[in-house]
Amino acid sequence: MTSFGGAEMVDWNLAVATATRLVRPGPEVSRDEARAVVAELRRHAKTSERHVREFTRMMPEGMTPVDTPVLVVDRAGWVKANVAGFRELLSPLLGTMRDRRSGTPGGAVLGAVGGKVTGVELGMVLSFLASRVLGQYETFAPAGLDLPGSATGGRLLLVAPNIVHVERELEVDPHDFRLWVCLHEETHRTQFTAVPWLREHLEGEIQTFLGATEMDPMNVLERLREAAQSFAGARPAAENGDEGRSLVELVQTPEQREVLARLTAVMSLLEGHADFVMDGVGPEVVPSVAEIREKFQQRRASGAGRLDAALRKLLGLDAKLRQYRDGERFVRAVVAQVGMDGFNRVWTSPNTLPTKSEIARPADWVARVHRKGSEQSEASEEV
Repeated sequence: MTSFGGAEMVDWNLAVATATRLVRPGPEVSRDEARAVVAELRRHAKTSERHVREFTRMMPEGMTPVDTPVLVVDRAGWVKANVAGFRELLSPLLGTMRDRRSGTPGGAVLGAVGGKVTGVELGMVLSFLASRVLGQYETFAPAGLDLPGSATGGRLLLVAPNIVHVERELEVDPHDFRLWVCLHEETHRTQFTAVPWLREHLEGEIQTFLGATEMDPMNVLERLREAAQSFAGARPAAENGDEGRSLVELVQTPEQREVLARLTAVMSLLEGHADFVMDGVGPEVVPSVAEIREKFQQRRASGAGRLDAALRKLLGLDAKLRQYRDGERFVRAVVAQVGMDGFNRVWTSPNTLPTKSEIARPADWVARVHRKGSEQSEASEEV
């Protein structure tokens, strides 16, 4: 569907092959230890379901949760899952690129060559990310033979070698750390399974963002090339006055900026809520949660060197770190003011999601949502 004469604009198979070839090997573990880690992560994922649902009260009594699989994967498995997700999510944008290029002289040749080049570049970026992600609730990826999903979309990925690597690096209790990670990721799973409209809303916002792209499609792909070249050490971190701007920021139109503000607010809410739940449940079930949190926060803030910092900036990962911090602050403030049930009004509809400004000023969200709710209740009583 996104090809020129049979040649795809992104060679997805080449992206997988490149990433799996370049990704750094995981920590050394014996076969028995690897099996034990996988088994423990699966147990913790199951245990986390009950803890998260009891703490958040997002799953009403009698409600049957959507069954989404939990997959414990290695770094190559994470790459395959995310390539499938990118392919699904970017299909409309790549279709537009195809249409714009198909009428140009030599378009078929450009498509064939560009697909290979972009596949390699995407693979390089994914190889960088594959060694850093601990877990992920993958919302949009379709099910495959080797990576099952659910009929409604969604699967929880736990990247075993990365979890082992970080627990060793931080020198924390491995059993506590594994449960702590599972609590965060299970919160994301609960968010999407308990709030049926959330997936469709988020996908709609992303498609609106992609659909508003006005740049020449090859310029969009050029930004991916810059990220890949930074990873390979072939390009300085900043050129052409673009210092400090992320890949996302560099392709924005006015309409995209509005959509991005809404997306940023939603992602801040989801990430901050997961951190809040993880730490809220933690003291009861994770004895060393305070030590883990302190060390993990230091690791988040410091990164892993100059190249890592440059790539995080270019790919927009620094913005994700801010989402954890700002979102958690929002959730904590709202729960303190109106309680967990009052906070859970945020999941009522897209209209009750916080705006980007409300993430920074939680009292504004409380005033808007709870005052409106009170006024409606009073009006009903009068009638």
